[in-house]
Amino acid sequence: MKIAFAPLGSPQSGAIAAGVLADSKLTANAAALDKACGGALSRAIEASRFKGKLGQFLEVVAPPGLPNSRVVLCGLGKPAELKDSDVEGIGGGLVALLNKAGEKEATVLLDKLPGKGPSTAQRAAQAALGALLRSYRFDKYKTKEKEEAKPTLARLTWMLDDPKAAAKAFAPMQRVAEGVFFTRDLVSEPPNILFPKSLAAQARTLSKLGVRVTVLGVAQMKKLGMGALLGVGQGSAQESQLVVMEWIGAPGAGKSGAGKTGRKAPLAFVGKGVTFDTGGISIKPAAGMEDMKWDMGGAGVVIGLMRALAGRKAKVNAVGVCGLVENMPSGTAQRPGDIVTSMSGQTIEVLNTDAEGRLVLADALWYAQEKFKPQMIVDLATLTGAIIISLGHEHAGLFSNDDTLSKRLTAAGQAVDEKLWRMPLGEAYDKLIDSDAADMKNIGNRTAGAISAAQFLQRFIKDKTPWAHLDIAGVTWSSKDHGTAAKGGTGFGVRLLDRLVADYYE
Repeated sequence: MKIAFAPLGSPQSGAIAAGVLADSKLTANAAALDKACGGALSRAIEASRFKGKLGQFLEVVAPPGLPNSRVVLCGLGKPAELKDSDVEGIGGGLVALLNKAGEKEATVLLDKLPGKGPSTAQRAAQAALGALLRSYRFDKYKTKEKEEAKPTLARLTWMLDDPKAAAKAFAPMQRVAEGVFFTRDLVSEPPNILFPKSLAAQARTLSKLGVRVTVLGVAQMKKLGMGALLGVGQGSAQESQLVVMEWIGAPGAGKSGAGKTGRKAPLAFVGKGVTFDTGGISIKPAAGMEDMKWDMGGAGVVIGLMRALAGRKAKVNAVGVCGLVENMPSGTAQRPGDIVTSMSGQTIEVLNTDAEGRLVLADALWYAQEKFKPQMIVDLATLTGAIIISLGHEHAGLFSNDDTLSKRLTAAGQAVDEKLWRMPLGEAYDKLIDSDAADMKNIGNRTAGAISAAQFLQRFIKDKTPWAHLDIAGVTWSSKDHGTAAKGGTGFGVRLLDRLVADYYE
């Protein structure tokens, strides 16, 4: 779908949309449309339950006097309460409605709203972003589809008093959306197509944007002592990989965190990339196992984030590290009871081979710290089912050793409607993973499963490094349409981390 911005008064065809405030108060453009058709829109509102509440839509077949196919009135609610994420949601809802109606093109008339909120241009860009995000579909493998199920909307034009300012504001947002789409594509691919080497190949495509991409194979990881990561993938015919992506957007030395090169120390993002998780020898039940194609969601977010940062030329140094493995049962697979030695030198008793993501992250986290000496580190993983029991599908779990980083992540998540909820860490939880046979075991008991997993990861974080772990198991995939995403891969985390970078590190 093509997004365009144009001045008010340009020729219009197809559907046309305008805003209505709370209590059915027409905006100036909506009032002009109503006047052009002899008050038909006001009569339609009176005859309906539409009151202009936020997120409401009223679809009216275009009355005589208008050259359009239909009019869509969009509820804006109270302007003083309108958040960026609300505006994006309106754009997303409008796209869903227009596709369902079979419209090929549409125009949205935007007004300056009362109050001290963002400019009309900024709101146009936010609404366009929401529309673009909702337009995503993963349908590359469909050879037959019902006509009514296919999206039709090919062009959406936003008309306002300053279209150039809107286009300028939208440009970096579009680059971020491309990162989100890349992540959604990756988590949606079937496991016979996406495995460690092919996922690494996808990451390599970022080099055309200026990202330096390095891929380590099994032999190189063995030399580094990555026994935790390699143990997970040893049962698979697919070779494990470690992908390292570097974006140098702030090459000069900064005020703090400058490394030996004089370059400001990077932000580090680490992703779990289990391209398919059978559970290994501790095999999962058959029902629902097909969902484990997106157990590489954390790595998908990190790769999508690096694409977004490079695409919009972010003025920051950032590194993404992704451990890519396939967890399969076979004669060479890791066994419950095995003890492995991580890159950090710490030993791990593997009691359950289905608690494998934390083993992958242990070595990836240590590598990121040893190699890059980052100023902070955030890891993402579809790590535990326990976080879904705790938080459902509304929030991702946030665990951290740093209050400032936690507050920044939470604020960034609120801004883009990717919500986090901070969970506790502590010595009592840490004791749950003490082992009689090794330095630690990879599972605790039946209680506090998401917390004990985070405590495991914290053992691989150096004392003075600000760190946060995001357990995104409940938010990586959605079984229903919502807001700015259709059902399927959500790309949750790309916009959140991009906003974190933009607000606090550029």
